[in-house]
Amino acid sequence: MTDKNHLNPLKESLGTNYNPSNILPAKLSADSQLHFRCHPGVSCFTACCGNINIILTPYDILRIRRALKLPADEFLLRYTTPVYLEKTDLPGVKINLDENGRCPFVTEQGCMIYEQRPTTCRYYPVGMSYFHSAGQEEAGAEEFYFLVKEDHCKGHEEDKLQTISEWRVDQGIDESDDMNREWMEIVMRRKSFGLQATLSESAKKMFFMASTDLDKFRRFVFESPFLETYEIDQETLDKIKTDDVALMFFSFRYLTATLFGTKGVGITIKADKIRAKVEELKDKQAGAEARAEETYNELVKDRDALLKAQAEAKKSKK
Repeated sequence: MTDKNHLNPLKESLGTNYNPSNILPAKLSADSQLHFRCHPGVSCFTACCGNINIILTPYDILRIRRALKLPADEFLLRYTTPVYLEKTDLPGVKINLDENGRCPFVTEQGCMIYEQRPTTCRYYPVGMSYFHSAGQEEAGAEEFYFLVKEDHCKGHEEDKLQTISEWRVDQGIDESDDMNREWMEIVMRRKSFGLQATLSESAKKMFFMASTDLDKFRRFVFESPFLETYEIDQETLDKIKTDDVALMFFSFRYLTATLFGTKGVGITIKADKIRAKVEELKDKQAGAEARAEETYNELVKDRDALLKAQAEAKKSKK
């Protein structure tokens, strides 16, 4: 008996689930073999690049805009559309399809950004799943793979034979998964809370900025009161000034700390800021207590005045 059978966390959380009817009913391991090859000679070449939602991870955005030599804000404006990640209130972006519903980076010759293509594109037609037995949600999950076989896709008819592990290496999936893992953990953790726990608008804006625009996030770190509030070691600061990948991983740690209150990620509020906040809360509490006492005394006065008026009214009737 099963409790949960999660599809590839990237595709499940970002709203790019496979149609279940296209999933072959076979559980595969990393050593399982598949026949598949996609190339310009196959009749369906680039047919899978239209009418799709391609949600971008922070690393997808970073490597694509680098290849295009664009700053983050220009890339986002020209090539993406804001969306909410599936079953969360976390804002992200997806590739903005052209007027024909096609990915703007695809031509008749193939993908113009193939070496930097998004993670969701790299996985196809392989999916990864995490399986939990009933009542064992806290236990380690079993990891396995499955194949997606759509009617239009002729790549499955090709002779090339390789294992799932070889496929992952060939498609550069290991690198993508390593770069995306911490961010995906944030998304999956947020998803587990459900929509009843709503993030503040400021938290949503911070998540969006840190996840999509590293240029703006860097300015936030170095040009706002950020460093007056948080204690960050000098080695980290030196790295994130110029290293985008280091800054990306730093942003994941920052989001984890601020969204979930996680400690031990190298981002702590300065002691003087904590003391100041405590004093501020004490002052607010003292002020609230004073106002409460004042209100109570006013109510007592009003009550006494009412009782006195009632007593005088009784006397006058006699």
